Parts: sequence; C-alpha cells; structure tokens
Amino acid sequence: MENYSVKILMAFAETFREDDGNFHQWLLSNGYPELAALSSAVRGSEEAFDWLMKNRFFQLAALDGAIDKQAKATAWLAEHRFHLLLAIAGAVNDKPESLQWLTERQLEIFLLIASRIKTFRNNQTWDYHKRRF
Repeated sequence: MENYSVKILMAFAETFREDDGNFHQWLLSNGYPELAALSSAVRGSEEAFDWLMKNRFFQLAALDGAIDKQAKATAWLAEHRFHLLLAIAGAVNDKPESLQWLTERQLEIFLLIASRIKTFRNNQTWDYHKRRF
C-alpha cells in the first residue's frame, strides 16, 4: 500500500464514506481495480475477494481477512513481512501497538484509512458466513 500516492489512498479511504460509488468507480476507471476490489471485499463481497485471489493480490485478500481478525490471514501477512498491512488491520481493530507503529512512522494516511474502515464496519450488520482467507 505504501507504493500508492496519497491521492489514490485518499480516494480509497473515501470509498468507505460514500453512498453513490463515485470513488469506487474512479478507482476502477483509473487503473486501481485492486483497491476497488479491496474496498468491496471489506464490505463483504465474496466476488471481490475471489477477484483479489485470482489476480494474485494475496496481500490485499489477507488484509481483508486480518481486518476480520482471521488468524490465518494475520499469520500470512506476518510470514510475508507485510508490516504495514498488519498495522492497518490492527489499527482498524484498535490495537494500541498498531496505532503507535503507524503514528511513530508518521503514516497518517493509513491511520485515516483504518479509521474510515472502522467507522464503516461499526455501522454495518455482518454475515458471519463470509469466506475466510
């Protein structure tokens, strides 16, 4: 995720606040289908999760799982040294060490993303049959 510009990351963050899908569509139309799929997967789309896996965005599929507190996904991110993605998932779930890790590295954009995902998720009802990583 650190390879995306702040503009792209802001558009991704906005997908969790919008009702009309404009930012989601913008990501799709401007060459960032993986971020659009991640947004949809976080929202519970199994089709989007499958797309991430099929298109070899395993780290983003694992991020989705880690946000859902799936141990296998979290372990996969740790094993493959995706420290930033682990910190984002931890921040979504209010883990102090993750919030501190992002803050110490001045990664405010990822704190914002985590906050937007957390707020979105806290205002949703969930299907507990969601596919696991």
